[in-house]
Amino acid sequence: MLKLNDIAKTFNPGTVNEKKALDGVKLHLAPGDFVTVVGSNGAGKSTLFHAIAGVFFPDRGSIVLDGKDITFKPEYRRSRELGRLFQDPMKGTAPHMTIEENLALAYLRTAKHQHAYFSRTGKSDRAFFRDQLARLDMGLEDRMGQPVGLLSGGQRQALTLLMSTMVPPKILLLDEHTAALDPGTAEKVLKITREVVAEHKITTMMVTHNMHQALELGSRTLMMDSGRIVLDVQGEERKNMTIGDLLKRFKAKVGEDLDNDRILLS
Repeated sequence: MLKLNDIAKTFNPGTVNEKKALDGVKLHLAPGDFVTVVGSNGAGKSTLFHAIAGVFFPDRGSIVLDGKDITFKPEYRRSRELGRLFQDPMKGTAPHMTIEENLALAYLRTAKHQHAYFSRTGKSDRAFFRDQLARLDMGLEDRMGQPVGLLSGGQRQALTLLMSTMVPPKILLLDEHTAALDPGTAEKVLKITREVVAEHKITTMMVTHNMHQALELGSRTLMMDSGRIVLDVQGEERKNMTIGDLLKRFKAKVGEDLDNDRILLS
C-alpha cells in the first residue's frame, strides 16, 4: 500500500541551521498494516508523516501509494486518499462551523467527481452522519447543529478521527493523537481508533511516546533515530518482546541508550 524509497530531506541546507531531518528512509507497508512509530524528539517521526502527507517534497527518493507515485503530488490532492490526526485536538476541524458542516466538508473532500467541492449533502447523507456520530457514544449525534468549537478536546479528536475515516482512506496517519488528552478520554479515543481501523482494515501509522502502546497496538513497531528507521520488529519477534528488549535492541543498533524521559516514564 505504501512504499518509501530512499526518502531524504534537509532543512536550511548550507546554513548554520542546517538539519538533516530524514536520511534515506526505506519502508514498505502491506495493505492493512498497523504500524506504531517511536523515537526521541527530533528523530524524524513527524517529519516522515509530513513527507507522506505532502507538506513538503523530499530532496531525494520516491513515495508510492497504492501503486501510484505521489512524490510530487500536492498536499490538498493527497487528502482525498489520506487521513491524518494531529496531537493538537484543535487541528483538523473548523471551530466556527457546525458538526454537520465539518462532516460534510470531510465527506465531499473524498468525492471523485469534478465539482465535488460545490456539492451539497442530502437527507440520506445527514442520516449517515448521525449514525456515524452515534458510534462514538459521546452524544454528538444530538448536537449536529452546534459549532465544533463548543466541544471538548476529546470530542473534537474523536470527531476528527471520524471525519478522516468515514470514507476509508488508503492510509491513516496518527501523530500522537491522544497525547494531549486526559488518560480517560485518551483511552476512549484509542478504543475508537482500534475499532475503526480494524473494521475498515485501514493501513495505519501511529506515532506514540507510550512504549506499551508501541508494542500492544497494531502488528509492527518502528523505532527512529536521526532521521532513520533503526528498528523494524513484527511477527513472533514482536509478540514476545518486552519494553526492556526493545530498548536493548535500540541501544545495540544506535550505540547508546534511548534518552527521552517522556518515553521511558510512559
